[in-house]
Amino acid sequence: MTDSVSRRTVLTTGLAVVAGSALPVRAAAASPTSPASPTSPFAPGAGKAKPLVDDHTWLSHADWAHGHGEGTRPASGHRAGVTIKRPLGTFDYKDPHTGKTSTWEYATWTSPTHKLRVPSTEAIASWNADVPAGTWIQIELRGTYSDATQTPWYVMGRWAAGDGDIRRTSVDDQTDGKSSIWTDTFSIDTPASGLRLVSYRLRLTLYRKPGSHAGPTVWRLGAMGSDIPDRFEVPASKPGVASGHELKVPRYSQSIHHGQYPEYDNGGEAWCSPTSSQMIIEYWGRKPTKKDLAWVNPDYADPQVCHAARFTYDYQYEGCGNWPFNAAYAATYHEMQGVITRLGSLSDAETLVRAGIPLITSQSFLESELDGAGYGTSGHLMTVIGFTKDGDIIANDPASPSDDAVRHVYKRRQWENIWLRTKRKKADGTTGSGTGGVCYLYFPTRLTHAQRRALEAVGIRP
Repeated sequence: MTDSVSRRTVLTTGLAVVAGSALPVRAAAASPTSPASPTSPFAPGAGKAKPLVDDHTWLSHADWAHGHGEGTRPASGHRAGVTIKRPLGTFDYKDPHTGKTSTWEYATWTSPTHKLRVPSTEAIASWNADVPAGTWIQIELRGTYSDATQTPWYVMGRWAAGDGDIRRTSVDDQTDGKSSIWTDTFSIDTPASGLRLVSYRLRLTLYRKPGSHAGPTVWRLGAMGSDIPDRFEVPASKPGVASGHELKVPRYSQSIHHGQYPEYDNGGEAWCSPTSSQMIIEYWGRKPTKKDLAWVNPDYADPQVCHAARFTYDYQYEGCGNWPFNAAYAATYHEMQGVITRLGSLSDAETLVRAGIPLITSQSFLESELDGAGYGTSGHLMTVIGFTKDGDIIANDPASPSDDAVRHVYKRRQWENIWLRTKRKKADGTTGSGTGGVCYLYFPTRLTHAQRRALEAVGIRP
């Protein structure tokens, strides 16, 4: 792998940082000549702007049947999936974080090739699965470049819902000299060269203890490819359909957990991502049971936030900010789904909020770039819950001193720019990266017609 700064390094250097930020250092997002537009970039007919994002999902019984299964079968029931039918054999896995070697039965499912409508500089996989104790899954991506060569099979994650069998983990040091994996993101090493990812396949490997009849079931699998232009500024959008609309989302502070369970990313000061995730999970009426929370110190407030931190923790990244791991955690709750995507403007966020769907956004900024925040950060997650009558953002900001202080109103223009840009100036004058509109979307399987339409409008298959 090239000598680049890791997510972990980013969190401990530079400007005043909210610890636990979920922003990785990435390769440049795209060619600097790519056009920027406030138009929603998803559907082919969305204005004349070049599409910037392609989000593709395997979800239905037909989707699973059209893939190539070895030892797997489509799972029946109202929620289609893929599961183990007859294991191909056994595999000895040495967990790099425990040193323990265990034997597992396994089977695989490989997706058809998806040709990207947007030849991409980055790709992020998401998955939703039932992974009971004694099972785990591995997700891999293999792509074809615009020069007709192929990538290796890159590991995008090794996921377990619990932590008693294996340690869930990303995998470092994956590169072929043209692209690399940065924690959870496939990235072209030199976007200015013009090289792009033009298609990909995803491969699932499902593992279970030998002789077991239980196995993991994957319900949703997909990836978001994107080609976001290098930009320090983005066009401003006008207030729209969600002006004056606010959702009643629970408010949780990460700060009140300072010093709690430091084995999970240094304690609550670093828990912006799981804290934001828990807010939206509970907005949809889901939460951990008393049994789930029995391990948490009863003196701690909001024990479900501790729970979210533990079960999103990436043992390689050594943090709770792995984006797909948070989405996968959300989907462990009854009938929930979670995806990672990019949006094109605050107009897209308004479409979701107006339909009753809050979102989690990732942004980085100097203190002077976001009035009222009181801090600067190399990357931080917040929950967008509404818009004022003037179109400003109402956000639940977990970097607040108490639960009661979590609700904030931030200026629309400032927020939109720090969220959607891919380049920024750091306090020392050097150039840093931005997320280019990354967000988490969590939603149940049963949706209203308006909610389905809103998700489809921003490129997400409900």
